[in-house]
Amino acid sequence: MVEALLEKPIALFREGDIDGAIADLTEKLQGHGDVAELHHMWAEFANMKNMEAQDDVIPGRKIMNAYKKAMELDEENVEYIADFASFALECRRIPVAVKEFQRYARCLELQDIPVDEVLYTASRNLVDAIEVMDPSRQAPMIQPWLKQALEWSVGALGFSVDDAITMLKSED
Repeated sequence: MVEALLEKPIALFREGDIDGAIADLTEKLQGHGDVAELHHMWAEFANMKNMEAQDDVIPGRKIMNAYKKAMELDEENVEYIADFASFALECRRIPVAVKEFQRYARCLELQDIPVDEVLYTASRNLVDAIEVMDPSRQAPMIQPWLKQALEWSVGALGFSVDDAITMLKSED
């Protein structure tokens, strides 16, 4: 059933009609508000539209709410968590983004999945966002965020924090 609901907006998107895809999803959400995939896809397409326009054609709050609704309906879906966290980071909502990426990392850990590309990218984007706020990277408020970004980046390279410190301190 869900696949059938997603067919048309995906086809419209592939044809380059993002407005049509968003309109179709908006219409479908009225009768299928309990389908997490519809909320998630709407948020993704709306975010793409804003990025393409380089403007908030669709209010960020609406997009954020759609991501949240998808996560509420399917709490176990790590893709929804990662996409919401990435969007929050794009919007410079750093505390929200860090909290959600930490949630994502815990979900991976519970599944015995190591730090992945999503967290590596998040670490890089988090540092970029921090540098916009404080180019010196010295503000006390951002120190925990920097530490978290470093942990994710070395984890994505396959190192524990302790192993990375040991290697960096070695004279070899």
